[in-house]
Amino acid sequence: MVKDAPPRWDRRMQQRLARGEAAALGELYDRFAALVHSQAHRMLDDEEAADQVTREVFGYVWENPDAYDPKLGSMRSWMARLTHRHAVQRLRATGADGGQDPEELEHRVRRATSAARADYIVASMPAPLRAALELAYAQRRDYRQTAADLGVTGDEARRRLRLGLQLLSTAATRSPADRTAPGYGPTP
Repeated sequence: MVKDAPPRWDRRMQQRLARGEAAALGELYDRFAALVHSQAHRMLDDEEAADQVTREVFGYVWENPDAYDPKLGSMRSWMARLTHRHAVQRLRATGADGGQDPEELEHRVRRATSAARADYIVASMPAPLRAALELAYAQRRDYRQTAADLGVTGDEARRRLRLGLQLLSTAATRSPADRTAPGYGPTP
């Protein structure tokens, strides 16, 4: 199924990268480096490894700009997909090198994938839902305090929290057989 057309920025960025415009890579980095690094760090729990994955992802994009297909989703989703792939490869390589039990390694990969999917969902949700979840869960506010902090009614705060949690619950409800990375096609 083809998703809605990506924003014009995504199509233009892909074209600029394909022409080899170094400034385009800089703009792409400015826009997505935090997403790539935070997702890699969440999956790998290692700052140095997250830095390396970030470099690998942007290096891959520079060398393979035509790998992005705007018909399949947004540039943001593609970047998340690439990050997921590179982080999983690193997890598997370090686990195999360290003599880790293959079953434990796959469990670790599934946990990391679920965590990355949750991060992606939170980052992609509308700002009002994200703000409500941040207040309620990260800052441990109840729905009344969340409503007051956001300047909305208690009913609206509960609605935002419920919708945010429903979106977030999809990160954990996908089966391990569904090897889809955040927002962009199946895992090879």
